[in-house]
Amino acid sequence: MAPSSYPLSRALLEAALADRLTDRFVCELVWSRLGYEPAGAEGGAWRSGAATPPDWAEAYPLAPELIAERPPSVRLTRSIQAPHKQLLKEQLGFSGYRIGELYPRRTRRATAVNWLLAHLAVRGEPLPETGPLPTLREPPADPAAEDGIAPL
Repeated sequence: MAPSSYPLSRALLEAALADRLTDRFVCELVWSRLGYEPAGAEGGAWRSGAATPPDWAEAYPLAPELIAERPPSVRLTRSIQAPHKQLLKEQLGFSGYRIGELYPRRTRRATAVNWLLAHLAVRGEPLPETGPLPTLREPPADPAAEDGIAPL
């Protein structure tokens, strides 16, 4: 099953926060809900589609690397409506990463998960407790090595 076809659930979003899903998988969860479409073979580029909001399509005709790059993550944060900014805490009980766990890619994952929660909220859709999960990976032993950036 392609990441884009996974329904959102508490278990899936918690796996994203726990670094048990690849960065690419997390990106595809967001991209598909932003209206981006796979441009070719699996693992290839994604392009803006008819459902992609015009400001996103103009800024990013190719789906942006939301976890690896700061500017698209900032845009994603800013696109979350004010009433939905605290959904990570309210719905998942997520109070943030500990000091030793603060890495840019992890905070960008939290942004992506909050955006996904806001996406559901705007549509009035509930967040199921469980749903299909891909094979989960072990969290990286050194999250800084994943992105090559020192902790915040």
